[in-house]
Amino acid sequence: MVSFGAMSNVAILYYSSTGTNHAMATAVAEGARAAGAEVRQRLVAETAPDAAIDSNPKWRAFVDKMKGEPRATNDDLAWADAIVFGTPTRFGNVASQLKAFLDGAGGLWFQGKLADKVYAGFCSAMNAHGGQESTLLALFNSIYHFGGAIVTPGYTDPLVFASGGNPYGPSVTTGQKGDGPTAQDLAHGAYLGKRVAEFAKKLRG
Repeated sequence: MVSFGAMSNVAILYYSSTGTNHAMATAVAEGARAAGAEVRQRLVAETAPDAAIDSNPKWRAFVDKMKGEPRATNDDLAWADAIVFGTPTRFGNVASQLKAFLDGAGGLWFQGKLADKVYAGFCSAMNAHGGQESTLLALFNSIYHFGGAIVTPGYTDPLVFASGGNPYGPSVTTGQKGDGPTAQDLAHGAYLGKRVAEFAKKLRG
């Protein structure tokens, strides 16, 4: 039996096309580490064709920048006590790249290796009402099937309001210029990482 004070393993597995969710994933990771967790931060593999990527210079630049970074695998899911998923909003839903990764975890699910873990999520969209809440709720549908425990920020800290007030998870509004997360968004992400790590530690105990 692991003692109550034992370190928890937290995986932040996310898809990012231009870097917004990468920045948020880094903030979540920092929050989890500050709470004493061992952390893996992994980008989900890109599945879009080069023609689509090349249509957006920011997308191409991010893909090239991350070329040598490790990608999320099923091993990260099995290793973790807590998993935080990150995704841009695609028509109010999870991005296809992350959805493909989730669909590829069927073997672990069948073996019961995705159950009894802590899960959480964060997302981004161009507009404040561009489907951020529905994207997180759609993401959580998979977790219900996993048998996991969903941990949200709720309204447990004033910084949730400062970053837009989404109780389901941190959500970034980039605007039409594609601006990245604000300092308040990053603080919300770090808070989620800390909260998830603390819950995972309790669950292990």
